Amino acid sequence: MVDQPDLHRIDPDHLVTLYQVSRTINSSLEFAEVLNSVMDAVMDATRAQRGFLMIADPGTHALEVRVARGVDDGKVGGKIGTSTSASAADGKAEEDSPYSTTIVRHVVMTLEPLLTNNAQFDERYTAGQSIILRGLRAILCVPMVVRERLVGLVYVDTAIRDGNFSDSDLQLLIAVAGQAAVAIENARLYGVAVEKGRLERELQMAREIQESLLPRQLPQLSGFDLAATWRSAREVAGDFYDAFLLKDTSLGLIVADVSDKGAPAALFMASARSMIRSHAFLGLTPVETLGQTNDLILKDTDSGMFVTAYYGVFQSNGHTILVNAGHNPPCHCRAASGEVTFLPRGGRAIGWFPNNPLKATELQLEPGDVLVLYTDGLTEAENSAGDFFGEARLAESLRQVADQPAEAILNHLIKVVDDFVGDHLLADDLTLSVVRYTGTNGSYA
Repeated sequence: MVDQPDLHRIDPDHLVTLYQVSRTINSSLEFAEVLNSVMDAVMDATRAQRGFLMIADPGTHALEVRVARGVDDGKVGGKIGTSTSASAADGKAEEDSPYSTTIVRHVVMTLEPLLTNNAQFDERYTAGQSIILRGLRAILCVPMVVRERLVGLVYVDTAIRDGNFSDSDLQLLIAVAGQAAVAIENARLYGVAVEKGRLERELQMAREIQESLLPRQLPQLSGFDLAATWRSAREVAGDFYDAFLLKDTSLGLIVADVSDKGAPAALFMASARSMIRSHAFLGLTPVETLGQTNDLILKDTDSGMFVTAYYGVFQSNGHTILVNAGHNPPCHCRAASGEVTFLPRGGRAIGWFPNNPLKATELQLEPGDVLVLYTDGLTEAENSAGDFFGEARLAESLRQVADQPAEAILNHLIKVVDDFVGDHLLADDLTLSVVRYTGTNGSYA
């Protein structure tokens, strides 16, 4: 491990340089500015012909030249691994590299500074082809380490016969590398924080846009009482619901769930919603609406994502046409008997296969009947014991409040789910819509 510098062995003029370097590299959090300041100070102090400042990738630990002096930008070499194993490729890299990869690897593995003023005849580095090819005489290489982790290294060399590096140069470089390591790490972390903040702002904006696509206010249709809610497990969601009045004075309602999560699902959701709306407003039947949406998704997108959906068209007289595209079956409570059942499953998800064999189910709602449409985030809500909320709990919870207005039913179901889940984090998006048929006079209670 690299030792602390011995300041007593540093020349007075180098101490002034060290002070100036300290002020410079600690006055900025801009990553590129810090790197260039370090490299310029090192070159001025050591009078080296060439210099390289390499940074280690936090993930792969491979070193990459980020700043170079005394060499063309196009000839700084690529990334260099930190493995101890050698290969023919390593030899080729050594031959092509403008610096000695042999010495760089030695410093990486030992985390010790290295100084040689007789590189071509130093027995430790006789295998270094670039040392011989470039006539390198003096080489000084010091690792930059933070908490025993390699951040990067500083490398300078010269081919001049009287261009030896001194012990003062070495001690100065050790001191500079120590301060630079902290400054570089702080600048990197600052950059990460800035990027994280930018992404969070973009995700928040995406969420606001996504929320704006949901109905601000549910449309009103004589004989119906509606309520709906939407929760995302992440910043943005793949679930959505939509409700709209159609030309024939009927009401279209859809609840859907995109197969993926996060930003990709949100973009796919917005596209699918737009397609479904467009086809519905053309006066197509529910089967045609989802069928043509299916074909258009397959034609225009290649993301591999698909969307499950349940689409219903409701008329004021209670007549309802429903189409299931691989989605969770709605829960139906009949007012006359209090019986709670689930409508038939069926259909394939939209965007999965061509020629989707969708079928319509017709249902005659009676006054007081309640229909609950939802995504699997509800029935698959999980508690700390690993149990799912499930369809049985949904049916029983609905039965308890089926005589209440739609908003009250919705609030009760959400509360029951929240109580069941407790402190366990929501693993999936959750969308819930309650449709209560009040009858043509709208007075059923």
